[in-house]
Amino acid sequence: MAVAVKIRQWAAPVAVPEGETVLEAALAQGVPYPHGCRSGNCGACKSRLLAGAVEMTPYSEFALTEDERAEGLVLACRSLPQGPDVEIAWLELDEVVSHPLRELTCRVAALDAVTHDITRVRLSVEDGGPFTFSAGQYAQVGFDGIPPRDYSMANSPARGGEGDAEIEFHIRHVAGGASSAYAATKLKLGESVRVQGPYGSSFLRENHTGPIVAIAGGSGLAPIKSIVETALALAMPQPIHLYFGVRAERDLYLEGHFNALAAAHANLKFVPVLSEPGAPTHRRTGFVHQAVAADIRDFDGWKAYVAGPPAMAEAAQAMLEGRGMRREDVHADAFYTEAERAKLSAAGGARP
Repeated sequence: MAVAVKIRQWAAPVAVPEGETVLEAALAQGVPYPHGCRSGNCGACKSRLLAGAVEMTPYSEFALTEDERAEGLVLACRSLPQGPDVEIAWLELDEVVSHPLRELTCRVAALDAVTHDITRVRLSVEDGGPFTFSAGQYAQVGFDGIPPRDYSMANSPARGGEGDAEIEFHIRHVAGGASSAYAATKLKLGESVRVQGPYGSSFLRENHTGPIVAIAGGSGLAPIKSIVETALALAMPQPIHLYFGVRAERDLYLEGHFNALAAAHANLKFVPVLSEPGAPTHRRTGFVHQAVAADIRDFDGWKAYVAGPPAMAEAAQAMLEGRGMRREDVHADAFYTEAERAKLSAAGGARP
């Protein structure tokens, strides 16, 4: 029995017989689906699963990482539709980036506490470069024998392919977090640090011309900082609305930096939001996604970049989709703690 699969870029549904992959059926029916090896090794048919479910037959982790799978990406050549209402879209050109995976040896060039629990770490690349990435991506960072943790780059990437000589990370100290505790209490200037990357698909879509809303929670400001700074450096002219949600005044950081950027760029609006101010304040209060919803009624044609705690990211995505944003235009990166990730792994979940 065949399953009718909707392909976003193709008018008619594609009938996928039982046991066939989406790519096999699409090509047989004349759909110009991007592809390469057809065996799950190259990643050329990487696609976004918009609705329904597929079973993935074995594939190479170099073609599709666990992180990409968790973010809703699949390989059409490995996707067997499971039930009705499957909708898929191959990645557009602005959704595809190709940076070489690097294993870097770095040195700590600068350390400073930007809040009571967030340390800004700047690393100089010594060996393994050049390191190139897209704004919004992350890397695995390893300190002194501690298993590596994922942290997003906060700096705007170098242009022209020459690679970055320095990389910036914002590391929040969380209870039970070995890496974050080390960064907060033991990391020293000049110390050697291992970095591998880049990873992640929640990067800035530089060809997008519609408005942008960027929503950050806590240290989720790191990738959002990279995205916003890069968009401004590229002179992207559309409105950019940056909302930064934290609990209280002591959790705010880089406020002066973003106020200065907003003063210098008429298309940037910066709004800090406090969820638990603890005292009278002139600032916006409540949950950050509620502040966004109060300001903007319709998100049709927008793109969103969201990074921060899982509950915030999920609430923001639900709000944005409820206000007309397409699911594929929400680029979200949920920041799970090590304890939360271990719990998900034990339950059979993938990396958030």
